[in-house]
Amino acid sequence: MVGVGRAGGLAVVTGAASGMGAATGRRYAEAGWDVIAIDLAPVPADAGPADDAHLLERIHPIAADVRDRPTIEAALAELVPTLGGRIDAVANVAGIYPPTTLDTFTAEQFDAIFGVNVLGVLNVSAACVAHMQPGSSIVNVASVDAFTVSPGQLLYGASKAAVVMVTKSLALELAPRGIRVNGVAPGWVNTPGNAATGRMAAAAASIPIGRVGEPAEIAEWIWLLTGSGHAGFVDGETIVISGGDVIR
Repeated sequence: MVGVGRAGGLAVVTGAASGMGAATGRRYAEAGWDVIAIDLAPVPADAGPADDAHLLERIHPIAADVRDRPTIEAALAELVPTLGGRIDAVANVAGIYPPTTLDTFTAEQFDAIFGVNVLGVLNVSAACVAHMQPGSSIVNVASVDAFTVSPGQLLYGASKAAVVMVTKSLALELAPRGIRVNGVAPGWVNTPGNAATGRMAAAAASIPIGRVGEPAEIAEWIWLLTGSGHAGFVDGETIVISGGDVIR
């Protein structure tokens, strides 16, 4: 049996084509794990681990929508038996954050945001649990917006607050099976999506440590909670990673 914290594990990472998802896939691959990399679009050849051939060999992409549970279940049923037969870690990173307010939100936006950010976490977790054993773990990526209000992020903040509660509920439900569930709640991170807002410089100026986070820093926390072997007594928690921007 492959032990958590040892080379040779298998991780499932969503949102794996860029940003925090790509960095998380790379972190597992650097530790000698295989990675099932799920994204709506195919993981590009130059994403994350692809700058190193031996890391690239550990990435096994699945082009799928996290809202589509049957497709994910079918892909895992095909891949997991070829990669050791069990999933050791799941990182639910995929998320979308179009701006919304009470004046501008639509039912379509609600369905999309909650579909990816909340239903996606549930779908992927449910699909993976069938392949997990005691000692495996899940990390869900929430946001500081789950704890503090960001103007113009009505539905996104609500969806990430839901992720925090889903994390607690899944931790309680899966604890008897020896599966831990935790979350991370990043603040501003240097991702392509955040860079496109044009607001990162202003955001950095408001953060106590004076900068935004890097995707690799978030990936390191996901690794600590799932693959390092050093967080076995942490369960049901969501850790805020914001450079001091959100202190609670």
